[in-house]
Amino acid sequence: MLRGGNLGTLVVVSAPIPDLLEFERALLARGEVVVGVDEVGRGALAGPLTVGAVVVRGDQRPPNGLNDSKLLSSARRASLVEPLHQWAAEWSLGSVSAAEIDDWGLRLALAVAATRALEKLKSAPTHALIDGNFNLLRCPHAVSFAVTAPPPLRYDSLPVTTLIQGDRRSACIAAAAVLAKVHRDAVMVALHEEFGEYQWAQNKGYGAPEHLEAIRRRGPNIHHRRTWHLPVPSP
Repeated sequence: MLRGGNLGTLVVVSAPIPDLLEFERALLARGEVVVGVDEVGRGALAGPLTVGAVVVRGDQRPPNGLNDSKLLSSARRASLVEPLHQWAAEWSLGSVSAAEIDDWGLRLALAVAATRALEKLKSAPTHALIDGNFNLLRCPHAVSFAVTAPPPLRYDSLPVTTLIQGDRRSACIAAAAVLAKVHRDAVMVALHEEFGEYQWAQNKGYGAPEHLEAIRRRGPNIHHRRTWHLPVPSP
């Protein structure tokens, strides 16, 4: 906010509205089929890890209010689902279970979930925009000693652009995060009906105090990631 002249006039300087299609537009201009990819649930102690994938084919303005899913209320995220379905050329979700995360390790499980998401698309993306600083579709030097072998990572050679805070900079990444978050939250609310002592309807499987205390009292269940450092049950 600036004060102009000697008359005390206030001049409001608005922050520029970020162009959430900057990266998509540049790729579309050279003929790419662009998919945005983001994950939710990576840091949870329980429940699935889910990856969203959203394909865009034009520069139609995304729904108003689209932003980093972590900055939006649950009600706001839910209100964006249908507009995002209408806006996206395609969208899909892929998940891995707690047992698969334990089997394969987090890094490989992330790549499997991302692969499952892209496999559900009807079109074949030629370039992925991925939130973060590493390629979710690859797991270099992955070795799994699990009884169940992981599926092939069919998209590990797909060209990608990784964007730190991509869910605040790219519309298709933000859309993928919102759709994945709404879906995973619904899964955790449904699991709460059976395992209410862990309060998953509220904490969504993350390490909230009431969740940690329930693990100490009752121990983990089949939806917990048992290879993680969970609290030791009380004697």
